[in-house]
Amino acid sequence: MKALIIEDEKAAVRNLQALLSEIAPDMEILDVLDSITETIDWFGAHKMPDLIFLDIHLADGSAFEIFGHVDITCPIIFTTAYDEYALKAFKVNSIDYLLKPIDPSDIRKALDKLERLQGEPAGKEPDYSTLIRALKKEESYKTHFLVPIKGDKLLPVSAETVLFFHIDDGIVKAVLADGKECVFPQTLDELSDCLNPVFFFRVNRQYLISRKAIQDIDLWFNGRLSINLKVPVPEKILVSKARVGEFKEWF
Repeated sequence: MKALIIEDEKAAVRNLQALLSEIAPDMEILDVLDSITETIDWFGAHKMPDLIFLDIHLADGSAFEIFGHVDITCPIIFTTAYDEYALKAFKVNSIDYLLKPIDPSDIRKALDKLERLQGEPAGKEPDYSTLIRALKKEESYKTHFLVPIKGDKLLPVSAETVLFFHIDDGIVKAVLADGKECVFPQTLDELSDCLNPVFFFRVNRQYLISRKAIQDIDLWFNGRLSINLKVPVPEKILVSKARVGEFKEWF
């Protein structure tokens, strides 16, 4: 089997190649590419491989852009650290979706799945209905807000720029990556419902935090966790013992 690796992290490439040399020693790696542009050019000069290992975040953008330029007909195994893209991956010939760091057993299962699918009758398509419904739900999450400021102005705020939301004297405020703070008209419950739970976690009644805002975590009394953020906060952020397991699974 001839495979192509499309991945922009050198360490990830080395890890994948090491796993494949152990698990699938007969597999030939045709090339290793690290960008959308390089990949499009490669397909313009080469035949379709038997299999592609594809990271979603490449050096110059989202790998899904490749499919707008190249009609890829071979199976794909996605390898990435961002599980929010899983459902989208299944719409483009995906055999499996492996989260980094990749475990050897995950590679084995993916290759076994590929072998089983290759033995099925040609033209048989998987049932995507459940995945599509879940994808529509994921795409309904809010990614941008228009926040009222100073009378008659509205400030555009991207959810990606928010480090955390918190309640201050009954008012919901958001602290942004640039250090600015703005008041949100929504309640913390409403924000919890409309934001993608892949990125945000309601740690307690006062705080809704982004994963990227977390500096480190201290083990606290009575089985709780104390979260330290990358920016100063007015009070200690504690995760109750009852939610510790859920928090660890989320993180």
